[in-house]
Amino acid sequence: MPNIQFDRIVDLSHLITTHIPVWPDDPPTTFTPQASLQEHGYYLRSFSMGEHSATHMNAPSSFFPQAMGIDGYRPEALVRPAVVIDVQAPARDNPDHVISIQDIEQWEVDNGLIEAGSVVLFHTGWQSRWSQPGRFFNADEQGLHFPGVGADASRFLLEQRAIAGIGIDTHGVDPGQETSFACNRLVLARNGIILECLNNLDQLPPTGITLVIGVLRLQAGSGSPASVLAFVR
Repeated sequence: MPNIQFDRIVDLSHLITTHIPVWPDDPPTTFTPQASLQEHGYYLRSFSMGEHSATHMNAPSSFFPQAMGIDGYRPEALVRPAVVIDVQAPARDNPDHVISIQDIEQWEVDNGLIEAGSVVLFHTGWQSRWSQPGRFFNADEQGLHFPGVGADASRFLLEQRAIAGIGIDTHGVDPGQETSFACNRLVLARNGIILECLNNLDQLPPTGITLVIGVLRLQAGSGSPASVLAFVR
């Protein structure tokens, strides 16, 4: 693979604690002491969390029977160019904002066409709500309210720009009010990359980014917590 040229590295993953926002009805994150320095001479914990908790990557098997699990991604598929599209303004005005083809085309007016094979990251501003799970999910009697990528925009990126995947700083690439998970399904049907609960997108420029995505190779995993590093030039 070509050399990665960079001036700095930005960690796009949230710290994993027992207080992170967890998708409704998903298991909590727990840490359990298993060995202590005093008793065993070394310190060890076990931990438990859902495959789709914290900053994480989804696998096709999370939506399609008999599809590839998280252990099926080749290492070279997890090193990708990336772009960042800032949609904070419309998301501020409307928490149910559905990211559209127009949002993408407006970004391209200023930054050029999205390169094939890229992961497109959407900065909604939701990362600032991470420490307040209630605001992060923004739920009421109608369900969850946070922005996400619409089906038309997803198809446009896949078919017209040949992207490798989509990432976002909310808990889902699909809008909170979207119950069909269209963006997830469209991308994962092509064994693409879905990254959710990203952090520090405000520290990235629109272009000039290489992502290195580290996942736990969970056998037949539907997803995995991820360590996502952005190499910025």
